[in-house]
Amino acid sequence: MKLNYDIMDKPSGIALFSLAVQQMLTILAATIAVPMIVGNGLTPAATMFGAGAGTLVYIFFTKRKSPVFLGSSFSFLGSALAAFAGGVSMQLGMLGLLIGAFAAGMVYVILAAIVRKVGTGWVDTLMPPVVIGPTVSVIGLSLAGNAISDLQTGSTAELTEKGAAVTQYAAVFCGLVTLTASVLCAVYGNKMIKLIPFLIGILSGYAAALLLTFIGMATGSDALILIDLNAFRQGLMPDGAFSVRTLFSLPPFVFAEAFQGIHELSAEYFLTVVVAYVPVSFVAFAEHIADHKNLSSVIDRDLLTEPGLERTLLGDGLGSIVGAFFGGCPNTTYGESIACVALTGNASVITIIAASAGCILLSFVTPFVVFISTVPNCVMGGLCMLLYGFIALSGFKMIQHIDLDDNRNIFIISVILTAGIGGFCLHFGAVTVSQVASAMLIGIFVNLLVPAKKK
Repeated sequence: MKLNYDIMDKPSGIALFSLAVQQMLTILAATIAVPMIVGNGLTPAATMFGAGAGTLVYIFFTKRKSPVFLGSSFSFLGSALAAFAGGVSMQLGMLGLLIGAFAAGMVYVILAAIVRKVGTGWVDTLMPPVVIGPTVSVIGLSLAGNAISDLQTGSTAELTEKGAAVTQYAAVFCGLVTLTASVLCAVYGNKMIKLIPFLIGILSGYAAALLLTFIGMATGSDALILIDLNAFRQGLMPDGAFSVRTLFSLPPFVFAEAFQGIHELSAEYFLTVVVAYVPVSFVAFAEHIADHKNLSSVIDRDLLTEPGLERTLLGDGLGSIVGAFFGGCPNTTYGESIACVALTGNASVITIIAASAGCILLSFVTPFVVFISTVPNCVMGGLCMLLYGFIALSGFKMIQHIDLDDNRNIFIISVILTAGIGGFCLHFGAVTVSQVASAMLIGIFVNLLVPAKKK
């Protein structure tokens, strides 16, 4: 596709600032959702820092040739929760997060060493475009339900049936404001506006939600209160009075608590955590391949060749370890970031570096952290309707030149789409293989079952 900024291009001034902020807002809602789900002392601020630091590690190992942001991975949610299972202390649980992330990251390092030794030919054999294309589509389509659910989510207060209906309509309105602003800017905006449609969309949706919140507060209607403004008061005035010192605060890094749990560590707990994390890292590996194949098609460069799969694996694995060291959550390449690159035509790695640095710096700024945490789900739902749909579309583009008159190709694509969209998951004891990875495994099986005819 035609890019406005290629990998090595360097936007300057307001353009770079706007593009970096757009990248941050695009990925941060999902990134901070993981610590909020896990709880147990994990915070959005520390996770923001970890995501930024992990992305910089990834950029370093990929020689500044892969323009994608790494955010906290949802694949390891169950693993993270397992680290706190059994009533362990917060300190030991934090230590478990670091042990698990290190073990998962080392799986990537080992896989990188294997790739360096034997090459990537096996990847093309196991996962040709007829397998990767529909798998990428499944990534987007499997998230579609989340986008629609978020689009319809508004007030968290307990409401009557009538109030819940009003909230749903208000939420959909704000989500559609986000979607409309993003689409109009992307299609009709000038060159600069076309580069930041999502930034404008999110701010427009937030403004609409804020307006409805003020109306709800003025009329006593909880159904219209979509933004928790008390979060700003609690963040900026924790002691009941405003102070300049509350504008800036050091994120509660995970390693600070984890080191206090060393004296509680046992061999049994160590093995429990490792077993919870290591199998999932192989699932994440399959998604790593799909994401980089997708990004390769967007920027028209084969990232598995240059900088090479071994480098992307090293960057992802070590970036996960660094991210967890600060924020507790292993990182992964984000489909939202890839979609942002594709839809805006901005593949500049400098933008990703600036966004990473921004996440690190802004994790110390209390108002920004609070703002991110108060962005309504419905606003992000409106945006994700575009992002997830584009991920699905980019997968279909990968198979546009595949011969669909060949039954072999039809069967491979069919089973992947059916398994992925249908939500098929494989279970091995306590380990659950995600529907994306499960769909890919079925596609690989059929691909090997009926080999392609040699030309």
